Amino acid sequence: MRKLSLRTGIRWKLSIAIAAVSTLVALVLSLVVHNAARVSMLDSSRDVQDERIKYAQRIYESTGRPPFDSKIDDPALPDPLRDAVMTGQRATYLQDNRDGAPEVWAATPVANGKVLSIHSRFEDRYAVLTDLDRTLLIGSASVVVGGCALGVLIGVQLSRRLRKAATAAMKITEGDPGVRVRDAIGGRVRDETDDLARAVDGMADALQQRLEAERRVTADIAHELRTPVTGLLTAAELLPPGRPTELVRDRAQAMRTLVEDVLEVARLDSAAERAELQEIALGEFVERRVRVLAPAAGVRILRDAQVHTDPRRLERILGNLLGNAARYGKPPIQVTVDGQVIRIRDHGPGFPPSLLEDGPSRFRTGSDDRSGNGHGLGLTIASGQARVLGARLTFRNAEPRDENDGGAVAVLWLPESAPTDTGSIPIITLPE
Repeated sequence: MRKLSLRTGIRWKLSIAIAAVSTLVALVLSLVVHNAARVSMLDSSRDVQDERIKYAQRIYESTGRPPFDSKIDDPALPDPLRDAVMTGQRATYLQDNRDGAPEVWAATPVANGKVLSIHSRFEDRYAVLTDLDRTLLIGSASVVVGGCALGVLIGVQLSRRLRKAATAAMKITEGDPGVRVRDAIGGRVRDETDDLARAVDGMADALQQRLEAERRVTADIAHELRTPVTGLLTAAELLPPGRPTELVRDRAQAMRTLVEDVLEVARLDSAAERAELQEIALGEFVERRVRVLAPAAGVRILRDAQVHTDPRRLERILGNLLGNAARYGKPPIQVTVDGQVIRIRDHGPGFPPSLLEDGPSRFRTGSDDRSGNGHGLGLTIASGQARVLGARLTFRNAEPRDENDGGAVAVLWLPESAPTDTGSIPIITLPE
């Protein structure tokens, strides 16, 4: 089963986390302050009532009449307070009211077993508590909003640095050796992003050195093999006619082709190749070259175009693509020119999934059948030459409409402008 995933930006994650922590802290502090203020207010109210009942008791004992709002044997006296007073003690009691401040009672025993009591609400003190709650609410909201703003600010900054790092890493992946992640993210603040950038730069340098070393070794081996292979091919021409001689010549020629292909791949990998540009009529050029390279292939020109490109490299691309179609596909092979786009299609089994997913790879042919001829360098060379031309070469399989339909489709997108000085791929607008 495929798990459902939700993609969110790091700035929103930071904002939500800081907002949640701010809300929790503000709530806890508000509750602590509210409870502490309420307890202090109620204790103060009890003390005031206790002082008032003592004063009322002295007046009652002197005059025989309850002063102020005090009463003798008040029928509304709460039972817990009455029970406490019956033990001969002066006591206070809080009676909660749902509609406002609590009722604060105070009572004390007097002569003849009677109870003197007084009660009031202290609305002014309860109003202070209400104002305090309002202030705490406003302060908590301010803390949460400020925390969210701070989270967004920090998240945007971190997200921007990570996006710059990702963009630079993608450029390195595309083959630009001059890009450094640390220089791309910039900034004066040093954090974990800088550590990641330095690690990626170090990895890129190490991989570049390894690839350069492998390229040099491959080029050196192929260059050293060129002379003996040429001598072997020359010596094979001196052998007497016969089947063994034909086999030797065929294998010697195959080895020479392989050596030349390996040298060409090494030159393309070095990114030192430059296109020699000419303006050509693409339709006429393709038609003439296909007639020589693959006479059995059909050519359709939907729209002709004048392009600025290197004819030799374009011919090399066409030859490799047609050769791959002839070797691993099935006829008919159709070449279509539509403006600056060239499509080459066969009706064979199509490209293998590994090639469609990862692109051409050395010594991996365009077919799953490894018993055939070829070393898998044809599509690799075609992709490299397309990169030098500033073009884009894509591979896909045609949708089969019946059992005899389908096949592999290679599409070459030539650029509207000339290649850049570095041989990189310019922006190509693909048609809908």
